[in-house]
Amino acid sequence: MYDIEGSFDCQMLALQKDLPTVVLTEPQDPRVLEAVCHLARFVKPVLLAGEDAVRSAAARHLGRLDPSRIEFALSQSAFVDIPRRPDLLREFARECLESRACGSGVRTLDEAMAAVAEPGLFGLYAVRCGHADMVVGGATHSPRQFFRPMLSLLADRPVVSEVGVFILPDEFPEGFYPANIAVFGDVGVNSTMTPGTLAEIALGTCAVARDLIPEDVLPEIRGAIISYSHKGSDEGPSPEMIRQAMELVPGLLAERARMAARYASIRITGEVKMSAVLSQRSRELYGVDGLAGGTNVIICPNLETGNLLYHLYATRFPGARKFPVLFGMRFRGVDLAMDCTPEDARLAVKASVVRLQRWGRWDRTPKDTFFRRHRVLAINPGSTSTKIAVYEGSREVFASEVRHADAELAPFAGRRVAEQYALRRDAVLAALRAEGFKPADMDAFCGRGGLLRPIPHGTYVVDEAILAELRSGANGEHASNLGAVIAHELASPEGKPAFIVDPIVVDETPSRAKITGLKSIRRRAISHALNQIASAHRYAQSSETFYENVNVIVCHMGGGISVGAHRRGRTLDVNNGLDGEGPFTPERCGTLPQGQFAELCFSGRATHAQVKRLIKGAGGLIDLLGTADCREVERRIAAGDAEAAEVFDAMAYQIAKAVTALLPAFEAEKLDQVILTGGLARSEALVGRLKGYLAGLGCGVTVYPGENEMAALAKGALRVLYGKEAARRYLPGAPAA
Repeated sequence: MYDIEGSFDCQMLALQKDLPTVVLTEPQDPRVLEAVCHLARFVKPVLLAGEDAVRSAAARHLGRLDPSRIEFALSQSAFVDIPRRPDLLREFARECLESRACGSGVRTLDEAMAAVAEPGLFGLYAVRCGHADMVVGGATHSPRQFFRPMLSLLADRPVVSEVGVFILPDEFPEGFYPANIAVFGDVGVNSTMTPGTLAEIALGTCAVARDLIPEDVLPEIRGAIISYSHKGSDEGPSPEMIRQAMELVPGLLAERARMAARYASIRITGEVKMSAVLSQRSRELYGVDGLAGGTNVIICPNLETGNLLYHLYATRFPGARKFPVLFGMRFRGVDLAMDCTPEDARLAVKASVVRLQRWGRWDRTPKDTFFRRHRVLAINPGSTSTKIAVYEGSREVFASEVRHADAELAPFAGRRVAEQYALRRDAVLAALRAEGFKPADMDAFCGRGGLLRPIPHGTYVVDEAILAELRSGANGEHASNLGAVIAHELASPEGKPAFIVDPIVVDETPSRAKITGLKSIRRRAISHALNQIASAHRYAQSSETFYENVNVIVCHMGGGISVGAHRRGRTLDVNNGLDGEGPFTPERCGTLPQGQFAELCFSGRATHAQVKRLIKGAGGLIDLLGTADCREVERRIAAGDAEAAEVFDAMAYQIAKAVTALLPAFEAEKLDQVILTGGLARSEALVGRLKGYLAGLGCGVTVYPGENEMAALAKGALRVLYGKEAARRYLPGAPAA
């Protein structure tokens, strides 16, 4: 049986620019509420009920679901208690009076406000007025309450049709529908039937199938217009009307193919008897052209036939996957059947989201009424450049890396990093001005956390304690110390908050992970905490749960490599990647045999400074192969360089060994996932080798290539702005864990 939902999920993730805002008008219905619990990864749900009422419904009806899934879905939702939104009621009422969609008896603003307070109309006007992208109803609403007003308010074309999609189980006989995918369209929504309308419906129904089903599953979409009447439009299109419609189909199809090449794979046949569509024997008997090998799309001559086929297959094959899709409304409405299941509801929403995203015209919700798009400036100073990015919500709208010329940095050689503050700040302001931004446009500022004392993970308010330590360089000098200082100085005049997120000094490891065999030496936890924790959050969200609910090992692979054990929201062990502990990397030597290393240190062959460079900066691939570029190593391997192949495999082996060494940190709890991230995660060869070495762990491997630091900074600030996480305060001298 074709996995339609899995296909939808993959398509949505591949097409995703932002999450569309979807209003669910019946959130207390158990079927709709259960569907929401499987949708929050792909849409922003707006539930038209108070939060207490929705949570009460979940407690009564969703006991069989994982509580963390429910909690995650509700945490991603906006709750709208309609009487408490008089601002929207007034706006919708005015629009209702102007559009004359409230009914002939509604004449005043108060009467219109009472009309649009009904959830069905409220949701429809939320979409019509740009506050949401899609509205879902019909599970409990009658057609008069939802479907008919939806046609009036949201249809953007004269021809509208409702399509029923079936994914039939494997036991369904072969030869009827390729891949057991059947799509039914009917003409019943349209009051007047013409050849043009029929041609539009036939092509639109096939286009729905083509939008939803990838070409590798159905190379062709084969449609057939059923004909059995010669009496005219009272009982359905006559054969003559079908012939006239078929004359229009090639032109309409060519127009569609110009819009998107995928539509060129549509084939439509007219004047086909129903028996020839539904019966292989009849098809052979009548010798219908164009149906050899079966058809997928059936355009029915009237509403009754369409409903009959839909309910016939639904009853005969209860295990089938089925859902409705509307076309002619620009993907803005989903009409659920009153007898829908939770699965039907979520598939219907996902199908409409796939089409919304596939058309490529949707960018984001016009207004951010229900999910405010907080604007965050992220600032990440490096040794020779300063990266900045502006995010609106989770979406990056501007990013720049300002490179500082050697001549600019030369006056600061040998001096404290804090003295570069004015240079870096002015560079940030200039880059913002060039894009038309100014500090007053931001809701929050987030700087890269610098060298502080060890602290637990989280988003921290930049305060005087943080500023004093970073300006003084008390814990070390590094350009990242300037991130918080610049963020604070830009935020203060505007009265906006400034944050740092998960600096490299995040330390939540217990003493058992720090004690060494020498009393004078304790292991330090210094890692790529920002990207590690952001990657763990990202995996948790993709699993529709929270960071605090997952057990993952995150391996950040860049110039340095850090491997961390994240157990239910805490980093319980991680190698000191800054000092080169762990596997060797493109530029760091990694953990060495101690005796041999001691001999090197006292052999006289290397100075103290040279040894430090071998540990970090001139070790690893640089020392072994003369390059830190993994792509160059792979090119050498492809050219037959046996030494490069041996070193590359050794690096992969040591990374995998560092991953498996962290299993004791989970104390026999199940490991959910290994996450590979950082620049080296772009190497398919390295990722493939690691997956092979780690296959025995019994969990999956997820890859998030790149450092992702700017997004991690913005999302850390957004978690606080959205109230999903409390901002922390820096307490020097307090225990880290």
